[in-house]
Amino acid sequence: MSTDSYHMDVSGIPVAVIRKDIKNLHLSVYPPEGQVRVSAPLRLDDDAIRLAVISRLGWIRRKRAEFEQQDRQSRRDFVSGESHYFEGRRYRLDVVESRGSVGIRLRNNAWMEMRVRPSTGRDAREALLYRWYRAQLRQRIPEMVAKWESRVGVHVADWRIRRMKTRWGSCNAGAGRIWLNSELAKKPLPCLEYVLVHEMAHLAEPSHNERFREILDRTMPSWRLRAEELNRTHLADEVWGELLPVR
Repeated sequence: MSTDSYHMDVSGIPVAVIRKDIKNLHLSVYPPEGQVRVSAPLRLDDDAIRLAVISRLGWIRRKRAEFEQQDRQSRRDFVSGESHYFEGRRYRLDVVESRGSVGIRLRNNAWMEMRVRPSTGRDAREALLYRWYRAQLRQRIPEMVAKWESRVGVHVADWRIRRMKTRWGSCNAGAGRIWLNSELAKKPLPCLEYVLVHEMAHLAEPSHNERFREILDRTMPSWRLRAEELNRTHLADEVWGELLPVR
């Protein structure tokens, strides 16, 4: 696909423009700073792109204001007493040094116990937690895939988990493969399910067009509420999720 990237200023707002061989223009605003990005068809000139952004300035400013007000946590050190999240619930971390087995377990609805070897450093503790997050996702995703394949009308040939910087999920429609962000382990299960169905819908329709929205409306009528919940609160150590293009 042919692409060309550059920046323009619109009413004092920097806008990243990416020209692609696509049919429709898509406008997105990304947390945490409210970066504005436009994916534009190759046929549109700069004046047309600028007018499209100007027509959505009110929406852009509202989204940027929302991001400024969102609660964020400081960088995690993975020490006892910190708050960490799993499936939408906040847990206090209890780090226990042990010469026996290492791992993570939820002791109750309030505490997440991390057992580590003595002198285990911060990065190793973080890696341990994210291995546990991925393991929890692997337990939950197969049932969700089986549930939604027939409803969406697609076959997921493969799915994988990784940490991503700008997206909650992505897919390769040709290979039938879906990637899910490991940060989703922190979010409520309906949010994980929404991202999965969103990417499954892309296996049938690659673009964020009317057909794509019709697939979501038909298969998951609550998808807009789930998307809002997904992007409502962000943590400083999370990757910032991509919002859907404007309607």
